[in-house]
Amino acid sequence: MARIAVDAMGGDRAPGVVVEGAVRACREYGLDVVLVGDETRIRGELVRLGAAGQKGIAIRHAPDTVRDEAPPSQQIRSRTESSLRQAFELVKSGEADALMSAGHSGAVLAGALLTLGTLEGVDRPAVVARVPSLLGGRVVLLDAGANVDVKPLHLVQFAMLGEIYARRVLGIARPRIGLISNGEEASKGTATTRAALEVLGRMPGLDFRGYVEGKDLFTGACDVVVTDGFTGNAILKTAEGAAQALFTFLQKRIEASPMARFGGMLLRPALAELRCISDYAQYGGAPLLGCKGAVILAHGRSGPDAIANAIREARDATTLDLAAEITEACLRAARRMEVV
Repeated sequence: MARIAVDAMGGDRAPGVVVEGAVRACREYGLDVVLVGDETRIRGELVRLGAAGQKGIAIRHAPDTVRDEAPPSQQIRSRTESSLRQAFELVKSGEADALMSAGHSGAVLAGALLTLGTLEGVDRPAVVARVPSLLGGRVVLLDAGANVDVKPLHLVQFAMLGEIYARRVLGIARPRIGLISNGEEASKGTATTRAALEVLGRMPGLDFRGYVEGKDLFTGACDVVVTDGFTGNAILKTAEGAAQALFTFLQKRIEASPMARFGGMLLRPALAELRCISDYAQYGGAPLLGCKGAVILAHGRSGPDAIANAIREARDATTLDLAAEITEACLRAARRMEVV
């Protein structure tokens, strides 16, 4: 059975919700979890939850944490006793099979690069997010927050990573791929996106649809949407805020009058379905694709359900065998860049 190293101190409400999510993962999915962090605080949370002797949970003491005041790469190198660094060391040594963290995405990327390294041919791993489509199913968005500054090669390789993920994991036979820009015309975008656009348009076997705009993300126009980590993360957080604002607005309007409340009752099933498909908690986390090892990032504001599902997803990630295909695709992309 796979063993998951959990960064118990990562996230806005750690360690409380992380420990609670780990307990749920053990109880509901029968997982083996190593909670990495301040042992005293972790044990206190287990006692609070009535799970002091919970089967499947072990603790690895790590007295330090990664903080926000210094660059992530610097902290991962210097804070060797931090919960995140120690969780990565468990995966590196083989004591754990996968890692889950709700901490700083940049620190998770730095930790993966420092301790695990990338698959052959991969220049930068990318965070893979799945967003709801109006046509049903999910659209793959990457990078969703790991790489703020990118080169054309990175965007091309992200497209290859996303294509493999959509095909092998989501079961989409021939994923349609788009590159985020400020317009559909080839003259739009930045020097980086234009260079990537040219290469992607010439990649054999890739169903590349050219530039797409932010509005196309949820329409099902593409199965894979490629961008840098800064833009991808901003898109996700904007969409999250817009969805929450919409629900709040509708709730206030529905409560404004008896007639509106009656209309709200009729709309309740549709609104419940919309809330469900837009709730990241049911999906839990986003994989960091392209590194050696299974790494899952959870939302920093995750609650116990989202943490439990992210841990489950980390378990599922250990069964995927994408390394050889990713290496071949990324090496092919690098060769294509050399001849442009």
